[in-house]
Amino acid sequence: MNIIALIILLALLADFLLNGLADYLNLTRLRDELPAGFEGVYDPDRYRQSQAYLRANTRFGWITAAFDLIILLAFWFGKGFPLLDQWVRSFNYGPVVCGLIYMATLMLFKATLSLPFSLYHTFVIEERFGFNQTTWSTYILDRLKGLLLAVLLGAPLLGAVLAFFEYAGANAWWLCWAAVTLYMLGVQFIAPTWIMPLFNKFTPLETGELKSAILSYADSIKFPIENVYVMDGSKRSRKSNAFFTGFGAHRRIVLFDTLIKQHTTGELVAILAHEMGHYKKRHIIESLIFGILQMGLMLYLLSLFISYPGLFEAFYMSQPSVYAGLIFFAMLYSPLGFFVGLFLQKRSRTNETAADRFSVETTRDPQSMVDALKKLSVHNLSNLLPHPFYVFLNYSHPPVLQRIEAINAAGSR
Repeated sequence: MNIIALIILLALLADFLLNGLADYLNLTRLRDELPAGFEGVYDPDRYRQSQAYLRANTRFGWITAAFDLIILLAFWFGKGFPLLDQWVRSFNYGPVVCGLIYMATLMLFKATLSLPFSLYHTFVIEERFGFNQTTWSTYILDRLKGLLLAVLLGAPLLGAVLAFFEYAGANAWWLCWAAVTLYMLGVQFIAPTWIMPLFNKFTPLETGELKSAILSYADSIKFPIENVYVMDGSKRSRKSNAFFTGFGAHRRIVLFDTLIKQHTTGELVAILAHEMGHYKKRHIIESLIFGILQMGLMLYLLSLFISYPGLFEAFYMSQPSVYAGLIFFAMLYSPLGFFVGLFLQKRSRTNETAADRFSVETTRDPQSMVDALKKLSVHNLSNLLPHPFYVFLNYSHPPVLQRIEAINAAGSR
């Protein structure tokens, strides 16, 4: 085992143990007593159910993570990578096509092994706690549509990346970076009108009190918007959410139909004010820029390691290739990616607090935002008392009690 193999192995084990520790600490925070401020919102039975939901998902996550790690190590040390490489090379299709076959085979293998876990989570855990609305036909169609998108959108991009690193020499990393950036921007424009409607139905919010209140608020903050859309989230789950997506004429603000059923007009305006706050404060652009910069860093580092013999020796590969190098480098990059991810999570939590503050300051109705967060927490069986270490590793939003405290402080100014 060379140094590269040792680094990757230690990174895999550290990630598994670190997340397992965070999960364990998270469970130790569970308490029978309802946190102050949720009396009358979270009835005792529902609160106990939220804790059972957390335990079920945590234990299921442990089993899934352990299975994934065991399969990866077995495939790695069972010399599965070179065996697959020999099979792919026997077709003599050239490096790009062979690379696509190699990666597609690995992804199909992983998807097949993960299928029972996905089915169990959807049709057992989510069903047990009253969330699942997915039918078997919807589940199957989702998988087929995802596969179709992977072929139509993912394969050409991956083929371009392989071609750049195969034939462009020292210029490969920045040419590839430019191509991937254009791809990311293109997806941002087409996703709301072409991709997302493949999975859900988006209906313009009907004329009435809610639409008038939303458009009036948007006008008050000079937020250009022609319509708000309702998504049939109930097609798959009873959970609620709202989000902002796209740019320019393809920009959309979306409310889940389940969200509308649970909240008052004031609460919904407060939620959308939060989403508009992300746009007004340029958080979406910031997130996109960070993603592009991270991609550039990764591609540059890839260019340094893509032909490094030790990287291939770590996986028992006697014949180096761009396509195998991409996979092995992704595993080598994971420790650095972990720390980059921590920074991005921290930045995201800061931006979420800023969006909450924007909502409070522009609607001048902090109570509606507080009430909305409380209802969302109850409806989605959210964990009210996550461990700080778990939050540090996993949360893109501050815990709900911290959000409510910050909103109340902003509203009292």
